[in-house]
Amino acid sequence: MKPFISISSLVTNLKCSIKYLYEYEDSTRMTEDGVLLNVPVIRQLYHWDCGLACSKMVLKYLHPISDQDFQSACWELKLTESVWTIDLAYLMCHLGIRHQFCTQTLGVDKGFRNQSFYKKHFDTEEDRVNELFVNAESKGVVVRKCSVTIHEITAHIEQGHVAIVLVNAVVLTCDLCSLPVKYCCFLPAGQKCFCRRPEYQGHFVVACGFNSSTGCIFYNNPAYADRVCCTSITNFEEARRSYGTDEDILLVFKDS
Repeated sequence: MKPFISISSLVTNLKCSIKYLYEYEDSTRMTEDGVLLNVPVIRQLYHWDCGLACSKMVLKYLHPISDQDFQSACWELKLTESVWTIDLAYLMCHLGIRHQFCTQTLGVDKGFRNQSFYKKHFDTEEDRVNELFVNAESKGVVVRKCSVTIHEITAHIEQGHVAIVLVNAVVLTCDLCSLPVKYCCFLPAGQKCFCRRPEYQGHFVVACGFNSSTGCIFYNNPAYADRVCCTSITNFEEARRSYGTDEDILLVFKDS
């Protein structure tokens, strides 16, 4: 019989592992079983810019980029308050970052029209997003219709690369945080939320580490500015494969 390990002990071990890793300046192997990349944590400013905050984290991890250059790129790409994964792929391409956007749907899934999360912007965004997919190859944006396995994600991270992952925030649960994040687009501090818990809340996070012995994934959540989050691989898989995500994942390569 395997010895019983309490949740509190597991959380303590994970926190110690994170502290140990960040004593090093670069990407460091925790043990033979895992890696945690030193990706800076940047908090989103609004309820809609989690994808842009994740992009900033990735870019600062790869190489320094000024806020002015980042804002200029967003302006040139005409990014608005409705940011899709394909927008982030165009942003990486625009800044010369090697990337690969993997998704189950090359365009907009018409079934999302009735989801509360997409309903507000669906009619105005459908044509724009579909056009981005159509023009992606000619613009140098790498898009593949495929499903990415958890083994491919961890292998990607093990090589020092990172990934921006679209998840269902209602499902994703951090084992290290004492309180769950608010679902409604992570409103800025001081603003109260009166939303009911939705079935789906799209949110971007940066996958930046894993530990295969404990079966967990480390990720940066732009809802916070002071921590690395951690969840079980089972929970991570459920969150990123929820209906509404299209299993979108933007793989970003360090050798850009």
